[in-house]
Amino acid sequence: MTDFTKILDKAKELEAKMKESQENIKKIRVEGISGANSVKVILDGEGVMQKIEISDEILKENKSVLEDLITAAHNNAKSKLREKTNEEISKTAGGFGIPGFKWPL
Repeated sequence: MTDFTKILDKAKELEAKMKESQENIKKIRVEGISGANSVKVILDGEGVMQKIEISDEILKENKSVLEDLITAAHNNAKSKLREKTNEEISKTAGGFGIPGFKWPL
């Protein structure tokens, strides 16, 4: 019976830590860049774009170049977000011996 109680306690502890981790993830901000800082995209922890900055110089380029740079900056930010999210979840899950646990992004 004691083992079952320990398991339940660990499960409750993990649940609390996961909720805390989810709140921490919401606070994350990442910046993706492309074109030598010509385009910057800022995403929040849920992957929602919060801001986009486009340099005046790059506006002189043709439309397809600008579209490619925006896409590249967004992809760069998304990659950074995935990395930071995985780090946050690993901090939480690491102490509970859940091998290979990754945040589903």
